Amino acid sequence: MASRQHQNQSSTGKASVQKDGLPSPRVKAVAAPVRAFAKVQQKPSDPGGEQSEDLPVVELRQSLLDWYQRCGRELPWRNNPDPYAVWISEIMLQQTQVKTVLPYFQRWMVTFPTVESLAMADQTAVLKQWEGLGYYARARNLHRTAQIVAEEYGGQFPRNFDEVVALPGIGRTTAGGILSSAFNQRAAIVDGNVKRVIARLIALDRPPAKAMHRLWEVSEALIDPENPRDFNQAFMDLGATLCTAKNPACLICPWRSHCAAYNLGTQSELPMRESKGPLPHKIIGVAVIWDDQGKILIDRRPQKGLLGGLWEFPGGKLEEGETLEDCVAREVKEELAIDIEVGEKIMTLDHAYTHFKVTLNVFRCKHLAGEPQTIECDEVRWVELNELDQFPFPKANGQIIEALKAEDAAT
Repeated sequence: MASRQHQNQSSTGKASVQKDGLPSPRVKAVAAPVRAFAKVQQKPSDPGGEQSEDLPVVELRQSLLDWYQRCGRELPWRNNPDPYAVWISEIMLQQTQVKTVLPYFQRWMVTFPTVESLAMADQTAVLKQWEGLGYYARARNLHRTAQIVAEEYGGQFPRNFDEVVALPGIGRTTAGGILSSAFNQRAAIVDGNVKRVIARLIALDRPPAKAMHRLWEVSEALIDPENPRDFNQAFMDLGATLCTAKNPACLICPWRSHCAAYNLGTQSELPMRESKGPLPHKIIGVAVIWDDQGKILIDRRPQKGLLGGLWEFPGGKLEEGETLEDCVAREVKEELAIDIEVGEKIMTLDHAYTHFKVTLNVFRCKHLAGEPQTIECDEVRWVELNELDQFPFPKANGQIIEALKAEDAAT
């Protein structure tokens, strides 16, 4: 998770949480000071917000910045805060850990070193560079934003908050991250790490999703007006390396003495979580269709929706009372208007997305009749097995390709 990983340590002592999911009396006991701190206002004569009645803001800022100078992670987009590099990193880091992003970022900057090069690229090339990183709408938004910046801003990333947040794929936190890192503007952030840190710092008495206004108030009150760039980076590093979701390293945290959760012994119970039901599970039939020349049929998903713009092997969801073989034949007929012969199963694999799970049942199929039509896709192609690597596929389809290659090598 962090390039400089500290040994996790935590204090002893735990507080109870009631069966109905509400905070224990000990957590509720800090609700009053939490409310007071959340209402920190900047004095007209003191733009830095020197002190709140509950937390020493200046001391928190200084201790965090001092810690960051000693322990902050060394990341490529920090070495040279070029707006383009910062923007790419911020989008890649949405819902993705730094250790996963690093190799993608480095390859991306070699392939698309400038906003102009990204704007002029073909979408397939953009998605291929993103392949495996997930949440593919981010890549499509990057491509579209690059075109907007190149066409409307002369290739210079805008510095105005309203203009930045109006760009595709950029919300309040991402805009704050870009403006603070690239231009040292005082723009607050509330990403996943920051949410967790603030929830513990003030012993938040509800799940963060139900207290976003309060979290933003606290983040805006804390941000250092003189050095917002380093402060926001330090804030995220604190959550990523010390104030982690499990086993927070409280004993070496620069904010330990002022952390309400630590002082209550509830740091392992916060942030509170909303109860979630089991993920829906979809059974999918997938067709790998060969023609008489030994080529394989692939189609490109519509731009909107899950995995938009990526290529895949055709198929779809199993309906009640249907066999997998019937599912595959029906889906191919509905999507592409062709007839196929469904043969033996090649493989079965499980894959999890954010909000659901799938089991893919992959069958070897033969094209019988009909010219493929783009009924429920944007494009279709017949390709050689060794050409599949040229196209961006979802991660699960990538496993199918590897199986096909292994099978081909064995024959």
